[in-house]
Amino acid sequence: MTPKTEAELAEMIAAANGPLRIKGGGTRPIGRTTGEELRTSSLSGISLYEPGALTIVAGAGTPLSDIEKTLAKENQRLAFEPMDHRPLLGTTGEPTLGGMAAANVSGPRRIAVGACRDFMLGVRRVDGAGTIIKNGGRVMKNVTGYDLVKLMTGAYGTLGVLTEVSLKVLPDVETMGTVMLHGLPDDRAIAALSTALGSPFEATGAAHFPKSKFGEPLTMIRVEGFEASVTYRAQKLRDLLNGYGDAEIAVGATEGPGSAEGWKWVRDAAAFADQPGDVWRVSVKPSEAAAIAARMSANAVQYDWGGGLIWALADAGHDLRGAIGPFDGHATLIRGIADVPVFQPEPPALATLTKGLRAKFDPRGILNPGIMT
Repeated sequence: MTPKTEAELAEMIAAANGPLRIKGGGTRPIGRTTGEELRTSSLSGISLYEPGALTIVAGAGTPLSDIEKTLAKENQRLAFEPMDHRPLLGTTGEPTLGGMAAANVSGPRRIAVGACRDFMLGVRRVDGAGTIIKNGGRVMKNVTGYDLVKLMTGAYGTLGVLTEVSLKVLPDVETMGTVMLHGLPDDRAIAALSTALGSPFEATGAAHFPKSKFGEPLTMIRVEGFEASVTYRAQKLRDLLNGYGDAEIAVGATEGPGSAEGWKWVRDAAAFADQPGDVWRVSVKPSEAAAIAARMSANAVQYDWGGGLIWALADAGHDLRGAIGPFDGHATLIRGIADVPVFQPEPPALATLTKGLRAKFDPRGILNPGIMT
């Protein structure tokens, strides 16, 4: 089923007599669900863009590439740096605005500006009964239902099929600089990242590769802005991190790990793209990251968000969550065959709330059933 309009979509959902598997661009098939395929790709197009108000509104099926090209013409961007899952998952097609919002997809800059959820202003959606619902608004001054907008972001379509998304955008930057440290063990690298993030020099990226594409461990800290400011802050960070070893600075680099392409490598967990095995995404306290990674029995890891996010490559079928044991965080199976729930099982009280919400917004349980298991 590929509805051409929101009204058509509502009719299809209302008439459905079985589960529906919601699909946008088909680039992020995370989770396990069955049912008739319902595609939102035809609900496409930018309906409103006000650069002065830092606001864009578009259909859920709009390719992200169209959004980014439109913003670039006005020197603006999606500041939360949404990940492109295609290299990691081996998928094709075009990531869509609705898919990004449904999965709350965010990248390395999340530590500085927030997640996709924090930029959502409003949505239009169709619930499991076929009712068209609007939450939030198109500008920051009109955000009635704002909390529900945030609830829809990251719900993976289980609370409604998105038809339109309204987002806050931000100006792009003049240049970028990266401070790089070499050869640090995980615990020292994460301590260095924490030092950088706790400084006044406004780091917008903080990542560590225990084994980089260049062989040795590589620790990366990004700063962005006007060139003079970036150069000054990068030098100050180098001085601040002197106790962790000699730091290399790259400002305005067009290639190598300190370039925009290098940070896409971080964003997309590209080091694991062509490697066999399961891939896990683990959110942890940065202070506990190195110890938790050591318990994973993983073949390789990389750290983002100053250590708060661990990407792990494990043998196919390996229960990485079980290997870690109880911890304060959550682990999601992004790619793989492990016979465990894809998403971290919720505590009983939270699971009860989740079940109640799904029953309210999808009383027949037809929207992406089973995706969270």
